[in-house]
Amino acid sequence: MKDNNSKSKSRRSFLQGSLAAGAAVMGASALSESKLFAAPAAPLSAGDTAILQFLAAAELIESDLWTQYAELGGIGNDQPIEVNPNPNPPLNNYQLALSNLDTDGPQYITSNTLDEVSHATFLNAYLEFRGARPVNFDKFRTLNGSTATGSSGIKRLTNLMNLTVDTSWYVRYRSAANPDFGATFPQAITLKNVTAIPRDNNDFNGAPLQGGSLPGNEHVQAIANVAAFHFGYIEQGGSSLYAAMSKRVSDVEVLDVTLGIGGDEIAHFLEWVDFSGNGVQAPVAPFTDPISKLTFPNFFGPPLNPSIQPSLIFPVPCEFINASLPRVSVIRPLIDKFAGAVATIASFTADGLFIGQSEEFLDTLMDMATAADAAQRIIG
Repeated sequence: MKDNNSKSKSRRSFLQGSLAAGAAVMGASALSESKLFAAPAAPLSAGDTAILQFLAAAELIESDLWTQYAELGGIGNDQPIEVNPNPNPPLNNYQLALSNLDTDGPQYITSNTLDEVSHATFLNAYLEFRGARPVNFDKFRTLNGSTATGSSGIKRLTNLMNLTVDTSWYVRYRSAANPDFGATFPQAITLKNVTAIPRDNNDFNGAPLQGGSLPGNEHVQAIANVAAFHFGYIEQGGSSLYAAMSKRVSDVEVLDVTLGIGGDEIAHFLEWVDFSGNGVQAPVAPFTDPISKLTFPNFFGPPLNPSIQPSLIFPVPCEFINASLPRVSVIRPLIDKFAGAVATIASFTADGLFIGQSEEFLDTLMDMATAADAAQRIIG
């Protein structure tokens, strides 16, 4: 595991530089930004409407699941650890386990949640601005969530307590092969019918982790490690989805929307690639939780397996466009079969996110996904 303090400092330095650059750009555009939405734009095409409505639906789903993570594993009303370096911060064992993966873990979870909520809110507002119907899933918020301390107890769209997490993404991005060319990938680690959040207060308890040398315990660390791989699974899916949908957009301004939000999904994904890898290397791993029976090995071996090496956090160059061309680092998959709207809902369903949901909800999602995939770019 990389040194957490140095990682936090380097990230903060990068963010501070980015914010300074962003402030300069904003200052230069201050005179024109008030005109951005000065007058209603032309109505959207049917295809662009279908794409934006599906993306809004996907963001509502992501907002729902990330809110559950933030309630139990985010910072809540507390300040980030690096802002208030209290040696005994008021963190529950799940937050401590997430902090074992990165001291900024709870802050990142809260930030990712705020981003997803902003995506859903913006997409619905933009749909209305362009004269289209926004997406509202309130009637489908029927699922019971965690009863652990910290949970709001509200009804949910998604289920995080019976997940079968597809971890093949971890291998895929460390491979020179591309699923768009038919490549398939094994699971990095098997996570079947597992919970990614404490289901109740009992899940905060367990045997000491690494003999007590790390905060938290084996049971809650296993839950946090499941969450870490699930974070990456969700955000790599969003990265591919936005790229696939962007190819079908007709309106240039709508393309701004899909590229802008899609870029943020990629930023999320790259953080969680690093984060998940910290759960399968020292000092956290190896360990086995005697309660859930989940085992997390040290992916650094020995022997070292390049296909799951934790230090490979950026996409490895792979086949792209044509197998005869040089390999290049890209987001993948990009074709509808694997990255489109229907593929996204099929993946979410296989993930277990919708266990307990109504057939009406699933049918509604699939109808929206089919319409989005059927959209065609209008030229001229």
